[in-house]
Amino acid sequence: MADSVRIGVDVGGTFTDFVLLAGDGSTFTLKLPSTPEDPGRAVIDGVATLLERASVGPRAVSEVLHGTTVGSNTLLQKAGAKCGLITTAGFRDVLEIGRVRTPNMFDLTWKKPEPLVPRRWRLEVRERIAADGSVLETLDVQDAIEAGRVLVGQGIQSVAICFLNSYVNPAHERAAADALSHTFPDLSVTASIDVLPSMGEYERCSTTVVNAYVVPALRGYLARLEAGLRKIGIEAPLLIGNSNGGLSTAAAAQAKPVFFISSGRASGAVGAARLGASIGIPDLIAFDMGGTTASATMVRGGDVGRTHEYEFRDGISTPSRFIKAGGYMMRVPTVDVAEVGSGAGSIAALDEGGLLRVGPRSAGAVPGPACYGLGGSHATVTDANVALGLLPTRLGGGALELDREASVAAISEHVAVPSGLSVDSAAQGIRDVVNANMARAIRAVTVERGLDPRDFLLVAFGGSGPVHACDVAATLGMKRVLFPAAPGVFTAAGMLAGRLEHQFLRPVGMHLDRLALEVLGSIRRDMEAEARNAFGAEGRVSAAIDFAFSLEMRFQGQEASLPVPLPANLERDLLRERFLEIYRETYGYVSRDRIEVVSIRLAATLAEGQILDFATLRPAVATVSPETLRRRAYLGREAGWMDVPVRSRNALTVIMPGPFIVEGDDCTIVVPVGAEARPDAAGNLFVTLP
Repeated sequence: MADSVRIGVDVGGTFTDFVLLAGDGSTFTLKLPSTPEDPGRAVIDGVATLLERASVGPRAVSEVLHGTTVGSNTLLQKAGAKCGLITTAGFRDVLEIGRVRTPNMFDLTWKKPEPLVPRRWRLEVRERIAADGSVLETLDVQDAIEAGRVLVGQGIQSVAICFLNSYVNPAHERAAADALSHTFPDLSVTASIDVLPSMGEYERCSTTVVNAYVVPALRGYLARLEAGLRKIGIEAPLLIGNSNGGLSTAAAAQAKPVFFISSGRASGAVGAARLGASIGIPDLIAFDMGGTTASATMVRGGDVGRTHEYEFRDGISTPSRFIKAGGYMMRVPTVDVAEVGSGAGSIAALDEGGLLRVGPRSAGAVPGPACYGLGGSHATVTDANVALGLLPTRLGGGALELDREASVAAISEHVAVPSGLSVDSAAQGIRDVVNANMARAIRAVTVERGLDPRDFLLVAFGGSGPVHACDVAATLGMKRVLFPAAPGVFTAAGMLAGRLEHQFLRPVGMHLDRLALEVLGSIRRDMEAEARNAFGAEGRVSAAIDFAFSLEMRFQGQEASLPVPLPANLERDLLRERFLEIYRETYGYVSRDRIEVVSIRLAATLAEGQILDFATLRPAVATVSPETLRRRAYLGREAGWMDVPVRSRNALTVIMPGPFIVEGDDCTIVVPVGAEARPDAAGNLFVTLP
């Protein structure tokens, strides 16, 4: 084994996944139950266990790459800091007003999310910057200090500052932030110009407030995690997966956690794109199903779909350009994901009308599904799979024993008896509903955008995705499914496919036909210098950097903008043509209105360092079991109960017809009747459906 190793860690709602990668391509994997009360405990225990299994000392670790759900869980559970907002007089209610719309105009039951900052903790100060950056009313810094004193006196732990038009002239906001930090050293202060220096007071205010709300939780968690890693002898840097699928330092994550709300989830999509490139398939759908949620991401031409806006909400979060105002808005770079609250731990129950619902409520890791024996009594998706014989008696390489009788009892009590069904029918009904929910997520990134999912390969991963993927694909008419070599820990492997990056944004706010291209070129050079300084501050002074610029453009009078890649040669006509092309592809038509350039964005990515190559990966230990076991499993209403072959994952070396079940330490794969499975040399399993 090579001297240097990298470790990818992904913390999920039910399990925490680990992948250790050596320089020679050998890998060790591990799956442990998550510890929701202290997520870092499972991380430290798992890293120590993995090093022991790999016979590697802690000083051999060059990087620990981490995807964390602390930010998203803080929002989901409303467990963030006691937060305040200081803003320009007259703009106290921007969070309430939002975008003056609802996500679905026909849903009379929809309730607007409560602002993260109650109105009594949203204070105003007198100051005013004009749209051109001129000062209309000078800020009295003492007013900002007094507002801070009021908030601190009420127990506020974190404060967001968002002044009108500060993105064109940050003087007032910077003065207020500096004064508050100096006067109240224990108060966490987030200024909008440090998070989102862009027009749009609601978007900027919401993004800043989310950052202020979660920063104490993520900062404390990462500080404890770094200390825990040092305690077991690891001195290597801790890098955090951001929402864009890249990596950032722990210090960057502690300062701007709003960029890490989708940490981990995005890494699976980036890993799927890299896997597709290694096998020569550039067009695919990444399908990830874990214990709490399931998500789908498009990869076209080898590029992961990305967006610069995301709304965090309960239940379903779709990236549809037509659905807005359903959650907490964050204008940050993020992988374009459709996500539903349908995971292995999703709770199944009958609603008031007697209809079966699955999710978004989850049993999580504790108390977990009924079959875990940890106190959970509700019927979950995992319980349905256990009752139908699709899962083994133990999960996570033997870490968790499953109780089938408990699953049957929970399904009987909560679903079968109330609905007048047999346990088999009720369990299959749970699978049908959750499969339909997950198919909805895939439709959101395909059919709703004019794409046919049948034209794409479905890459399925996550601890539960391989149990459902073939059924979900069949629902959509898809014929090709790919299971990576270790699908149950694939997101942790995807962390190893990311690169260190920094994001930068500068406002422009001009019509394209008036934009001075030499000024744009000067801004671009300044941003490149800023990026080099940022990497230099992290000890990468002479690092090779890839610069990817884009312009956010829109037609005059529009609210939303579209990112347009900025070519090396600045030509006005070329920029216009590219914008019109992207706009037509997105919306199906183009306007004759004038075009506005809203801002310029830079994604600066480190071009050096070890990057995961899926074609060279190989398990360090091949647990091949030539013996074919069998067990009874329920394979749908048509097939019913069958005596199904059960094979070890590493024992699959030849083409094999379905039905059969594949078991590994990280997950279980269900190959249905009539399908054909073909393994490749890299450990991937291609399944062709009938």
